[in-house]
Amino acid sequence: MAMNTWAAIEYGKVDTIGLCHGVQHGAEQIAEILGAKEGELDYICSGINHQTWFTDVRVKGRRIGKDELVAAFEAHPVFSQQEKLRIDVLKRFGVYSTESNGHLSEYLPWYRKRPEEITRWIDMSDWIHGETGGYLRHSTETRNWFETEYPQFLEDANKPIDPARRSNEHASHILEALETGRVYRGHFNVKNNGVITNLPSDAIIESPGFVDRFGINMVAGITLPEACAATCISSINVQRMSVHAAISGDIDLLKLAVLHDPLVGAICTPEEVWQMVDEMVVAQAEWLPQYAHAVPAAKERLAKGTVKTHDWKGVARREVLLDRRTARRKGSNEAEGSQLTER
Repeated sequence: MAMNTWAAIEYGKVDTIGLCHGVQHGAEQIAEILGAKEGELDYICSGINHQTWFTDVRVKGRRIGKDELVAAFEAHPVFSQQEKLRIDVLKRFGVYSTESNGHLSEYLPWYRKRPEEITRWIDMSDWIHGETGGYLRHSTETRNWFETEYPQFLEDANKPIDPARRSNEHASHILEALETGRVYRGHFNVKNNGVITNLPSDAIIESPGFVDRFGINMVAGITLPEACAATCISSINVQRMSVHAAISGDIDLLKLAVLHDPLVGAICTPEEVWQMVDEMVVAQAEWLPQYAHAVPAAKERLAKGTVKTHDWKGVARREVLLDRRTARRKGSNEAEGSQLTER
């Protein structure tokens, strides 16, 4: 999302706001562990998408420190198991990250670097808590949701809108503020331009802002804790190179972007990264026309490739279970007889 927002603003010249719900979900967790009722929790989150940090947390005006947060998370019967990695980062950094256990692990070089380490930090109760390839499995299993659930969406669209059931996704609140002037406070992804003092000005940040008839007005002058800023900058550098490589079709810059990804750097050698990117560009050629000129040379390099690939499924990968209704629709007797799950 940060890279798409970056490209839309810098190259598309489109006034773009990136929206995520990680801040809201993180705040819901904090409210639950602290026993805060609706309206009692206040917080400031700042950083970049998926690496945004709760730098100030208050309940009824009382500031909540690191030790109290750690104790509350470790005492929670569910979060203490599902968010082990996230809690460890809280202990070391002093602030809680907005992102789920699994997602956060993808941006850091410390927790998934060796197979024997991975199971220490993840939870297999749901795909989002660190399961190997969890998002891919979840997406594969639910890829036919549009076909199966769209008729119900159409039926629901005819029902009156209940204001009491309004979600905490930002979009409708932003539109309301722009049209009515009613001020809305949220956390938005925009170009930094000095809002966060210790992140690059061209980066796409996620930070507090207010919306009214005049648009989005970001809270400026925020300084992140040094460790948080350092972690964010590692990803910002990757995002910048990735955007520029995607727009220009520069495969060498793309390889350097992948090389500088923190988790890739914790696991892969430069030779492995170069071959992996060649493989990806060739496999995705149909959808990457800007790299068409680079595909023939990539194929030649792959024919001479010296990097050995490993045919394994990962440390904590679950079997993909297809929807029984999908299998029946396809008329696949083979699929009907395989291990399927009811939905």
